[in-house]
Amino acid sequence: MAFTSAQQDGPEPARSGQEHLTTTTEQGRFCVARCSCGWRGPARRARSQARTDAEGHPAGL
Repeated sequence: MAFTSAQQDGPEPARSGQEHLTTTTEQGRFCVARCSCGWRGPARRARSQARTDAEGHPAGL
């Protein structure tokens, strides 16, 4: 999994059979986990919690 804190436009949809690539992005005082499949986690104040959301995403599918 890849983690970044840079602003990004948005994830591109994952193609069939493609692995889920997650990132975290800063949005003001909040951090959001996103995935290449289009999934988006809740906004969190704690970056560590956003990373935990990203790590747990593929398991929740």
